[in-house]
Amino acid sequence: MDRLVNTVRRYDWGSVTAIPALRGLPPDGRPQAELWIGAHASASSRIDRGDGPVSLSAAIEADPVAELGTHVVRGFGPRLPFLLKVLAADRPLSLQVHPNLEQAAAGFADEERRGIPIDASQRTYRDTNHKPELLCALTPFTGLCGFRAPAAAADLLAELDIEAARRHVELLRTEPDALATVLIAFLTQERARTAELVELVAQTFSAGPHRIYADLARRFPGDPGVLAALLLNPVRLRPGEALYLEPGVPHAYVSGLGVEVMANSDNVLRCGLTGKHIDVPGLLNVVRFEPKEPRLVRPIEVDDEEVYPSPAKDFRLSRRVLNGETRTIRGAGPRILLCTHGRVVVRLHTETVALTSGESVFVPAREHGEAVVHGTGTLFSATVGE
Repeated sequence: MDRLVNTVRRYDWGSVTAIPALRGLPPDGRPQAELWIGAHASASSRIDRGDGPVSLSAAIEADPVAELGTHVVRGFGPRLPFLLKVLAADRPLSLQVHPNLEQAAAGFADEERRGIPIDASQRTYRDTNHKPELLCALTPFTGLCGFRAPAAAADLLAELDIEAARRHVELLRTEPDALATVLIAFLTQERARTAELVELVAQTFSAGPHRIYADLARRFPGDPGVLAALLLNPVRLRPGEALYLEPGVPHAYVSGLGVEVMANSDNVLRCGLTGKHIDVPGLLNVVRFEPKEPRLVRPIEVDDEEVYPSPAKDFRLSRRVLNGETRTIRGAGPRILLCTHGRVVVRLHTETVALTSGESVFVPAREHGEAVVHGTGTLFSATVGE
């Protein structure tokens, strides 16, 4: 087992306190948005096997079969298929979608051909991978996910009671492809009309069940992403509940702390609610224009763990809540274990590692055998899907 040293990403929407509190550290006054745990090239975790710190991605590249196992290398190539994060949103993230495999490969090749540096701010495709993802709430968590049914979107827009909105209401009630038509109109109309509608959103929904949209309007005045958000379903997770997102599903996380697992990718196409690079044509090419209820996931008991089922082959997320008992982790690696509460001791063969909240270990495939865990706390396990 390798104790991991992980990178904190400091995006402006991040909480100043949530990730430090999880890790038992004092805040430093700056936002800490994401704790990256894994082997993505842009922010790989680091390990030390006695010869000094190296990146986990470099260790895997040096001997992929030993680190990942033959079946993983055959299925995904010589890279860890998943990326684990702790995400702490104090304000809304961008309204975004992620590409599928074919779209990611084509987009990456196009940007390489055009000579856009991989770390450039205007770069959209930073790798060739798709990005299905699953977020498990550690605190109450809110967001927006998937297109509303057109009739429901029409009812919401009708509350704005202005001519510019009434045209969209009629389309949503009569035209089968209205979601695409209305979204494109929102994202491409003149700025003055957008600002007028966003201000009306702030006024109309300042109280009541749709207040989330007014909050967005106040935070992002004149932003077309606020209007696009009206077409999406609100979602609220209780601690322990999860949300699964397929490629092409529009979404925006709004607030809360959670553990997120995804395919090992950083490909994001944004259309608003952000100061980062916006790629409206790219997003419209990737987004799936179909009504979709948020895919809530509740854990199911499998042996002595709680598994969050999903169709993703790149990852499998499970959780153990320990109250002094001993449990067994079966199955070969690669696996990442993350403690999010309390103190959990992990023993594999003759090796023992104690994890406190915010700490993690990597278990490579070559370390066969059952790991035993005990203590009082919460332990998440991320591995490859079945």
